[in-house]
Amino acid sequence: MTNRFALKLIAACACLMGAGGAFAQHIHAPSHSASPYAGQQTREIKALSPAQTADLLAGKGMELAKAAELNGYPGPMHTLELAAQLGLNAEQKQASETLMTRHKAEASDLGAQLVQAERALDQAFASRQIDATRLAALTDNIGRLQALLRKSHLDTHLQQTALLTPAQITRYAQLRGYAGPAASAAPAATPLHKH
Repeated sequence: MTNRFALKLIAACACLMGAGGAFAQHIHAPSHSASPYAGQQTREIKALSPAQTADLLAGKGMELAKAAELNGYPGPMHTLELAAQLGLNAEQKQASETLMTRHKAEASDLGAQLVQAERALDQAFASRQIDATRLAALTDNIGRLQALLRKSHLDTHLQQTALLTPAQITRYAQLRGYAGPAASAAPAATPLHKH
């Protein structure tokens, strides 16, 4: 009995030592899982991908007008794409084109300012020339520009909606795949032009 007990004890100790070694190895092993940011440290502006920078400079929507678009306020770009299906008259089409041109210029300008502001923030950190005061100034500027850019996109949807009839707004929602309870009632808008 003593030999059996001794053999079991030796076997148990060996198992524990093996498990302990494996456990210790796991605890002290370096993690090989990279951060999702890995590789982004080489970007010109760390907070913006090249695609985001290009979109800002081109005045693209970047989903900034979703609150309008998905609540029944059409935008000029898609309104013009759907001009035939919406039955836009010549006056509506011309006004939509003018709105789109004006908006693209404004959004591109604001986007360029935002890219420059993000570049300044990035350079302040990269050069170690940053403190709490400078950080506040740089991020306040970025926040202001982001708000202006979003407002520009949303305001364009307000202006476009005012150019359309309720029936066209409803049709737009159907064509864009938004038809449903939220899209069934076209927003009340005061038309800028009589149709």
